[in-house]
Amino acid sequence: MTTDVGLDRDSLEMMLASLDDFLAEALPDARRLDLDHDDVCPEETVRAMCGEDLGVQLVFIPEEYGGFGGGAFDSYRVCERLARFDIGVATAVLATFLGSDPIVVGATAQQRKEWLGRIAERGILFAYAATEPEAGSDLAAMNTTATPVETDGQVTGYRLNGRKQWISNGSIADAYSVLALAPGGPSWFVVEKGTPGFSAAPPEDKHGIRLSDTAALFLDDVLVPAEHLVGREEGHGLAQAQQVFGYTRVMVAAFGLGGGWSALDRAIAYSTERVQGGAPLSNKQGFTHKLIVPHAVRLEAARAFIEETATRIDSGEGADGALNTEGAIAKYLATEAGNAAAEAAIQAHGGYGYTRPYLVEKIKRDVRITTIYEGTSEIMEMTIARGRWQQHLKTSGAYYRDAARALDDVPGECGGPTAALALECLAAVLESCRVGRLTRSQHVLLRLGELISYAECAGALARRAAAAATGALPAKSDTRFDAAALAAVSRVFARDAALKVAEEGSRWVTGANAGPDLAVALPLDRVRAAQAGLLDDMDRVGDVLYRREAGSS
Repeated sequence: MTTDVGLDRDSLEMMLASLDDFLAEALPDARRLDLDHDDVCPEETVRAMCGEDLGVQLVFIPEEYGGFGGGAFDSYRVCERLARFDIGVATAVLATFLGSDPIVVGATAQQRKEWLGRIAERGILFAYAATEPEAGSDLAAMNTTATPVETDGQVTGYRLNGRKQWISNGSIADAYSVLALAPGGPSWFVVEKGTPGFSAAPPEDKHGIRLSDTAALFLDDVLVPAEHLVGREEGHGLAQAQQVFGYTRVMVAAFGLGGGWSALDRAIAYSTERVQGGAPLSNKQGFTHKLIVPHAVRLEAARAFIEETATRIDSGEGADGALNTEGAIAKYLATEAGNAAAEAAIQAHGGYGYTRPYLVEKIKRDVRITTIYEGTSEIMEMTIARGRWQQHLKTSGAYYRDAARALDDVPGECGGPTAALALECLAAVLESCRVGRLTRSQHVLLRLGELISYAECAGALARRAAAAATGALPAKSDTRFDAAALAAVSRVFARDAALKVAEEGSRWVTGANAGPDLAVALPLDRVRAAQAGLLDDMDRVGDVLYRREAGSS
């Protein structure tokens, strides 16, 4: 599987290496801890990253406007690398990308040339101003208004009134994409810093990502010229936002991935040095198989789905929001896995993990936001369940049965049959929910979103392991694990997914008093039999993570 979109592999690797060097020099651990303690965004560093010193923003800008024309795959790799270093700084960079999204998808050619050109050439910072205090994730519930101003019968401008909340780069951006309700419907407007009536509150005192700037915005009779209405036509704001959710949620998924691995790598390093009971923690199966291996496996399952979705976006499949459900699955599993991995990393450090100098405490506070912004985990569960429920109904229950059969060519050593078993169980669970009309229960619907994510990511990971075995991974893929290691990772996760879907699916169907039929339909004996060899595979993954010979722990 290859993609020709965006940067070539060498250019991407050069950008990632440059990021590492730049951030290591500009923001060493001690400075990051000080900035976190003082709740200060290193604005000068963020601007340098988007200036001649590095030019990271060019990855997100199309070539015709002076950028590198990076695709979704490039953006995922860059976002993960930024998040491995600091999710707060990564958020400041991503805010410009998010802020430019409405312009990329909905602006006129002249508007794109002006604003994307200014981002590329001058490194101006953007912000994405959609969320409101009373609306949260429900963009349609906005109260910010845009009232047309007419001169000689022509609309020459708009007066914006309202408030925006939780805006990344809120007090440091040079320009803002603001969503407001015009007479023709929700619409995006570009508002420049310093416009009369436009102001930002002091930055929020946040639990985490304290190296990012987050502030409320106030729009009090702010006059913007009609030329700043994105696309020069009212009413397309929500459609433009929906159009890029698949893409942007993959980027936030990469944040969860990067934060989780950053914490886990610190825990791995610590456990090789920390001696308890006469041996390093890394030699103790009770430590590694609870606090390290399961989290590495879940992170790599999320990566498989991220890479698969990014490849599909780059192929053009994600136009007009076609991959919104896939973006939600990627974000859900990656951010939940990243948050859990960071929590485990604190536990892995014992008392030291609870102190600031070891950084895992900070990483945990930072990665927590990824399960909230760009749509909470609960919104993701709802999005996933509704999207796939429609597929189940449209195909008369064949959607996941077909997905299971599509894994017939994925060998057992890559986890294919067990991943297929998870999908087969999922089809049975969904059918029981249809017969019992269980999706009327919101909690059941959300739990289906979780089960769908696990089953689909198991399939993606099995395909990724098979591709690695035949040398067919995308050229720009992450290569931390070789083919044999990736196969072991896939086998572990496939078992987890199959058991989770079967047992928890049965629990919720039975718990909703839908009758005993599901127990008959589910191949529970096969699911339990598939767990054979699990501990051996966990041992193999542990050996890979600690770079030791198999069986030497």
